Amino acid sequence: MKPNFGAVIAGAIALLLILSASMFVVDQRQNAIVFRLGEVVSIKKDPGLYFKVPMLDNVRYFDVRILTIDTAEPERFLTSEKKNVLVDLFVKWRITDVRSYFTSVGGDELRAQTRLLQTINDGLRAEFGNRTVHDVVSGERDKIMDLMRKKANEDASKIGVEVLDVRLKRVDLPQEVSESVYRRMEAERKRVANELRSTGSAESEKIRADADKQKEVILAEAYRDAQRIKGEGDAKASAIYAKAYEINPEFYAFYRSLEAYRASFKNKSDVLVLEPNSDFFKYMKSGGKAGGK
Repeated sequence: MKPNFGAVIAGAIALLLILSASMFVVDQRQNAIVFRLGEVVSIKKDPGLYFKVPMLDNVRYFDVRILTIDTAEPERFLTSEKKNVLVDLFVKWRITDVRSYFTSVGGDELRAQTRLLQTINDGLRAEFGNRTVHDVVSGERDKIMDLMRKKANEDASKIGVEVLDVRLKRVDLPQEVSESVYRRMEAERKRVANELRSTGSAESEKIRADADKQKEVILAEAYRDAQRIKGEGDAKASAIYAKAYEINPEFYAFYRSLEAYRASFKNKSDVLVLEPNSDFFKYMKSGGKAGGK
């Protein structure tokens, strides 16, 4: 019994080893190619558990998720104006035909990326050569990216790959060109600033001159109106005085004399030299009677 039990255990272990060597799993992120003695036997695209012939078959897995190519260093391209620009880009791609992908590039992801970048760089070189710096920086940037995606996808389909997107992250001038451009921009801004200052100064002088003119006009009109009002007041006062004189000439004369006395003897230091029989002292001599001597 003991030898038979050992043989059963050994057989079970051997069977498990054979089964484990015969099974392989493909998940949803992968496609698998089954090779038999180096020849492609089948391609597994659906996720699940599959079987192979041990010792004869081997399986190679390929990632079919969206992959990214991101350039480490910017590429230099020449525009139609013979100016260099530095371009950073990235590419989104994925494997769509595992058999073509393996046949074309041996399933090597690095080789596939190199081929895609060569195609895109050649296309960009041609597109940039037909456009100005303004076009590639902002004017037709979206159009260039769309064209690159289409051209790269046409070539990528030959190796079982689909290009989903091509993006230009950054389009800059080289450092030496950027500095000259910045200096030119700075000089242009200073010129515009000086022009605006000159225009503002001229407008300021014009406004000041107009304000001074209006000031003089207002003051002249105010003086004219004041003189007119003063004249009208003097005329009315003269009319009132004349009317009062007509009513009682003697009282009016007496009142005017008192006003003259008050004004003449206002200060103690005032000196007035007159003849004693002058009419100025008429009301002083007569005690308020016009006829007195």
